[in-house]
Amino acid sequence: MKMPRRLALCALVALAPVCMSHAQKASTDNYPSRPIRLITPYEPGGGVDIMARLVARSLTGELGVPVVVENRPGAGGVVGTQVLTTAAPDGYTLILDSPSPLVVAPFLMKKLNYDPQKDLEPISLIADVPAVLLVKNDSPIHSVADLLTLARKEPGKLTFSSSGLGGTAHLSAQLLKVLTDADMLHVPYKGTAPAIQAVLTGEVTMTFADMTAGLPFAKNHQLRAVAVTTPRRNPALPDVPTVAETVPNYASSVWYGLLAPKNTPRPIIDKLNQAIVKFVHTPDVNKMLVEEGAEPAGSSPEQFRAFLQRESERWGSVIRKSGLEPQ
Repeated sequence: MKMPRRLALCALVALAPVCMSHAQKASTDNYPSRPIRLITPYEPGGGVDIMARLVARSLTGELGVPVVVENRPGAGGVVGTQVLTTAAPDGYTLILDSPSPLVVAPFLMKKLNYDPQKDLEPISLIADVPAVLLVKNDSPIHSVADLLTLARKEPGKLTFSSSGLGGTAHLSAQLLKVLTDADMLHVPYKGTAPAIQAVLTGEVTMTFADMTAGLPFAKNHQLRAVAVTTPRRNPALPDVPTVAETVPNYASSVWYGLLAPKNTPRPIIDKLNQAIVKFVHTPDVNKMLVEEGAEPAGSSPEQFRAFLQRESERWGSVIRKSGLEPQ
């Protein structure tokens, strides 16, 4: 006997969630089964790009499929982050991101096409990395005290480069300005590498480069490392003082974290989280991160989400006090 059409439709509607649940389980059970795209929202050569390539190599080995890094720079990381928010929530598009597009952009951009707190799924914090204040080897700046003296003596003459509005270098300098009233001029560049190059060529006075990108220039004595931005001295540059030794309560760093689009299934988030935490705590990787000036992290998705909220509140306060207006 044929089932009445209305009853048949009702049965299909009733079974749909069950079918979808089985389909989703099948898709997560064999995840991953094809290459994964890992977006880095910055130019090649910067700290985020370097970290993304380390993570991609590790995940390729751990997950058994190619993890391909894709640089999508623009607007201080916002362009690449926007790409992620429009990607399918299936675990095949991820992003290795940093503070600027996640906790700073909401305070500096009038029109942001995503909500970092709602449109992304945190997977794990990877590492916390200080910035290092770099100047030319022939610069008269040998210490933070020298910098502040010059800034007060000739207001607006000192210049600092950055990878763009809201980047690590920009915010590290803004925090120094807020705490000391030092007058310094911001000169943005399209990426960390050109921002460092601008110091080498003398186009600008200094930069706060994230340690991953700036450390080689300090170790090779291409540039002078004046200070690091974390509260404690960094093992990678043990003889370089902290900014806080001169300016109490100063602390600034860039951190790296892995995220997925909103509504990515929890089993996929958990599998990726386990792979990242394993990567961070592998002895060789841990040692390498420390030697590169990073502080290894590794966290649960919930810990990472709470961290993002705290960072948003902290940098929002700095931006308001600095007088920076959304653009």
